[in-house]
Amino acid sequence: MHLDVVDLRNFYYRSNLGRVAKKAVRDKVEYLWPAKDMSGLTMAGFGFAIPLLRSYMKTAHRVIALMPGQQGAMPWPSGQPNVSILCNETLWPLQAGQVDRVILMHGLETSEHATAVLQECSRVLVSQGRALFIVPNRSGLWARRDATPFGFGRPYTLSQLETQAKQAGFTVERHVTALYTPPTTKRSWLKISNWLEHTGASLPYIAVGGVILLEVVKQTYAPMRPGLAERVRRPLSVLEPSLPEPKPAGKIYTNHKVAGSKTV
Repeated sequence: MHLDVVDLRNFYYRSNLGRVAKKAVRDKVEYLWPAKDMSGLTMAGFGFAIPLLRSYMKTAHRVIALMPGQQGAMPWPSGQPNVSILCNETLWPLQAGQVDRVILMHGLETSEHATAVLQECSRVLVSQGRALFIVPNRSGLWARRDATPFGFGRPYTLSQLETQAKQAGFTVERHVTALYTPPTTKRSWLKISNWLEHTGASLPYIAVGGVILLEVVKQTYAPMRPGLAERVRRPLSVLEPSLPEPKPAGKIYTNHKVAGSKTV
């Protein structure tokens, strides 16, 4: 079940807790994918990834925000030419092999067709293209409170997310976690959110973070050429003639008598 785009907008852009969550996740995304490294690339976000895409507007060749129909779409970015598109979650309006980087946030855990979403993500990526899946951590606090968008849908463990990504043909590269700040609106916690994110990143326990960020790569394998491995049943010899020996069509008479004629 997808969340409504109005609720997502109000959380990330009009609430203090949402701004804290946006900054925490965005910092980790930019740590994995620095904006300077996206120069000349085409980037797409699916679900509600626009809070993470603004940093790439100036460096990437093109930025596209795909929003599923069950969620709804909003024009974005404000005051600039719109790049958001309302689409079917399993049929993105992009050609195959058109995108270099894809970010999924609030698009995988809330979908009833998660496998098809991953297959569509793989279809639009170029060979060796990368995707970043951002989902609620099943062991984290944010997945246990439905007052935030990360409290809806299916939360994941790291192993579950990696398994689903591998089944879709991706190769897992690395992962990080974010949102170590408790999902509360108390100002005392929000004021120390930067310190909590910095401290939490040094902890070895993945269960502490509220969300998992998994980076994967699309691998395209060369097709096998048919016939080369098959055994040749009757190999041709180099000296073997390609055509059969000529044979006479009629009877040949040699040096012997024929009635009514002389011997030659």
